[in-house]
Amino acid sequence: MQRDVIIACDFKSAEDTFRFLDLFKDEERKPFLKIGMELFYAEGPSIVREIKRRGHKIFLDLKLHDIPNTVKKAMAVLSRLDVDMCNVHAAGTIEMMKAALEGLTRADGTRPLLIAVTQLTSTSEERMRSELLIDASINDTIVKYAQNTRDAGLDGVVCSPLEAGMVHEACGAGFLTVTPGVRFADGDVADQVRVTTPARAREIGSDFIVVGRPITAAEDPVAAYRRCVAEFVG
Repeated sequence: MQRDVIIACDFKSAEDTFRFLDLFKDEERKPFLKIGMELFYAEGPSIVREIKRRGHKIFLDLKLHDIPNTVKKAMAVLSRLDVDMCNVHAAGTIEMMKAALEGLTRADGTRPLLIAVTQLTSTSEERMRSELLIDASINDTIVKYAQNTRDAGLDGVVCSPLEAGMVHEACGAGFLTVTPGVRFADGDVADQVRVTTPARAREIGSDFIVVGRPITAAEDPVAAYRRCVAEFVG
């Protein structure tokens, strides 16, 4: 699968979202977009349908994590939105991830890509140990969660770009790594802990990078997007 840049549309309303997307109306390359909790909870499924109508691919980032039966039923609903990628938390166990996959798969056998979050890029090893009581190293934990995700039959994981190489080594080159925590070399890391640049993410082995504020808050978002694509995709 060809690597790509996914813009995180972390806006509070449809109005803000479409004002941003209108900047890209003359772009030959329609950006792949991530719709997260804030926007989806504010606007509901209609925002997904409208963005799809405009020709964008969509990663619906709702990070489902519940008992297997609840996740299965929720995924069956989301599968009708025709998104291109969605996700769960790997911490929900292999059984939950299998249920998610079953719910997401349509009657004709088609489905969006399904990936699982390993550890959020805002989580440090210190916090993982002191607050989550996970004594294994963060790298060992992420690799184990990735292996569980692979064993459940999912397509890949969300991890920081710093872990993409080790995930591929453990789970295979075809196992997708979708990596937030990407900042330009001259940018601010904000609330992210495990971060790197688009160029370095490419070198390590990320398949998709998810980029929010370095593009959405830039003085020229289109130029920032083009820079990101040039550094990551080439």
